[in-house]
Amino acid sequence: MDLSRRRLLAFLAATFVDRWCLCNTRAITGAGRGSRGPKVIVLACGGIRRAETFSSSGLANIPYLSGELLSQSTFFPAMRNAGVTSHYNTLSSIVTGNWQRVDDWGKEPPRTPTVFEYVRRHLGLAADEVWFISSNKALTSRIGASSDPDYGTRWGANVVFPKQLLIDAVVNAATQGRASSSVNRDTMLPELAAMLETTNYEGLGWSVEGSDALPDSRTSAAVLGAIQNLVRTRDPATGDEFTFLVAVEVMRRFSPSLMVLTFSDVEVAHFGSYSLHLAGIRTLDRLVRELWDEIQTNPEYRSKTTLFVLPEFGRDLDGSPTNGFFNHRLDNDSTRMTWMMCLGAAARTGYSVERTVQQVDLCPTILRMLGLPPTGMQGVILPEVRLG
Repeated sequence: MDLSRRRLLAFLAATFVDRWCLCNTRAITGAGRGSRGPKVIVLACGGIRRAETFSSSGLANIPYLSGELLSQSTFFPAMRNAGVTSHYNTLSSIVTGNWQRVDDWGKEPPRTPTVFEYVRRHLGLAADEVWFISSNKALTSRIGASSDPDYGTRWGANVVFPKQLLIDAVVNAATQGRASSSVNRDTMLPELAAMLETTNYEGLGWSVEGSDALPDSRTSAAVLGAIQNLVRTRDPATGDEFTFLVAVEVMRRFSPSLMVLTFSDVEVAHFGSYSLHLAGIRTLDRLVRELWDEIQTNPEYRSKTTLFVLPEFGRDLDGSPTNGFFNHRLDNDSTRMTWMMCLGAAARTGYSVERTVQQVDLCPTILRMLGLPPTGMQGVILPEVRLG
């Protein structure tokens, strides 16, 4: 067996999707049947300044995005976040088409319907066709559906936090695993906790309390063996890598029509490590390329999928009172002005849109692509995206 951490994470991803589906039967109605209609994937990637990406000094961090992918895309170099520059509020705004001002830590749902609710209710999509998969601890499962009484959770997305699943498995393996002759559980948990902390790029901490994600002995034993090897190898891996592998597993198993991913390795900036922040950008660049390759090689996605890639916001200017790149709080273009790339079926190849557009414009554009008229949204349809 290849004991590289990437292979082990791929194994864990498949195991967790299996187990998650057993515990969440709403996700497996009609599973794997695929959809003949268009498919949309949105990848939001934390806080990234244009200075570290699409600038003369930043292009070295994004060789794929600025090279072969840019040449195939419709590119929006000026996309504005005019809302609250926190993760939960920004993502709520992106998926609803309305600027949201709710609890920053996800204690309340978005106030207006999400794109997930619209497509499930009005297109009749099953639960397995709509997913939200995230690396970011600042989010909660409430991101998948609004508080609108005409919509709500019955029409919402499947929301999965792969890194929390990994921590759940770690705790389960350390406290419920095989006999002490196989693993010293007293020393295993601190070692695993230390390993997880090294890839805690969100800078926000992760809970390891009270979980039972892998209760059956067969799954737990398999995960325990994989985790032991995972701890012993020194190959690089990150939270975003694991989120990507879980997303690919979901794509291969369910072929969802709509999937939103969020990556957050770049949020190591909150720790003040510029080198790790740049490493997170380079990981993003590589994973976007791998996601694009998966779309091209997966027959359920090839030729009918549109991929949108966008940062949630930028970061503060160097020398600012908020410690510069550490945070994303100031009301200036460094924080509010980002970019978006559109690849695939709806893209006009090699086309750049120089006008300023708004993040809330993405939701109504997706709805129109899928054949639905957007209503009650602050965002407007982007005519530069092919609408079918």
